[in-house]
Parts: sequence; C-alpha cells; structure tokens
Amino acid sequence: MNKQTIRPRADDHMQGCVQALATVHAADRYPVDWPVDPEGWLTPRSMLDAWVAVDGSAVLGHLVLARPSEALAIAVGLPSQGLVSVARFFVSADARRRGVAARLLGKAIEVAAADGLRPVLEVEAGATAAINLYERAGWRYAGSSAADWMTADGRVAQMRSYVAPSADQT
Repeated sequence: MNKQTIRPRADDHMQGCVQALATVHAADRYPVDWPVDPEGWLTPRSMLDAWVAVDGSAVLGHLVLARPSEALAIAVGLPSQGLVSVARFFVSADARRRGVAARLLGKAIEVAAADGLRPVLEVEAGATAAINLYERAGWRYAGSSAADWMTADGRVAQMRSYVAPSADQT
C-alpha cells in the first residue's frame, strides 16, 4: 500500500532529508562533494519553498523552489521575474522507480503556477536518469553551458537547462 504524500518541508523532516541525501550521494555523487553542513546545503539562500515526499515518517524525496540565477534565466531565454528554479531535488536511492520524483516535479509546477511562475532547472549532462525523467515529464530542453565546478571524474560540468511544461500540460 502506497502512503506517500507530498508536503511542505518542516524542521522535523531535516534529519530524514539528510539521510535520504546520503543515499543519493553514495549512489550518484550528488552533490559531488558532501557538504560540511548538509542542512544548510538543503536550505540555500535563494530558497522560496521546500517540499518533501514522505511515507509515514520516512523522507523519500526533496525539492526546493528558489529564485533563479540570472544565468539560468538567460539560458532558458525567459525573464527571471517569471521563473522559479527547481533545486536540491533528489529521491532516496531506495525509493526510486515509485513515482516519487514525478510527483515532486508535479507539485513544483502546481505551486509555481499558483504564483504565476514557470519552473526551470539545470542538470549536469552526465545525470542521464534525471534527464530522461525530465524529458518524459515534458520538460523542454533549452540549452547547455559549462559550469564553474568539476564533476566527480574531474571534468568541467556541462549543465543542461530545462523549462517545465505549463501546469495545464501536466
């Protein structure tokens, strides 16, 4: 029986978020370098909102909505004031292939649309499972650019930018 729910992140979710992130880091090296302050990393300064997928008290996934960088707005070709960025998005390694990521992305689109905003995101080009998820969900590829950081295998990260489908397309 699937009891997953998507809800606003609360302080009592943080330990579960960090534990879920640890499984993602071990499986995928996301983030590339484990943060000194994982709770702080999950709460970037640009954060507007955060959501979790939970099953009972277990955190299955996490997503932040944040103010987009001007570089991301330029990459997708849209004015930043009409956008919101999906960030710190992950699903724990043991909760994958259960629709958690798609439900979190749907919540991001729903919440953004209620505020008159369009979600955008960046993903490292080597994250093929994530790229496949976004493209299956109707996110539009908008372009690529070099990042200012290195991947785990020592190459300059190549970022792919995406724009969410409109809320009535999901």
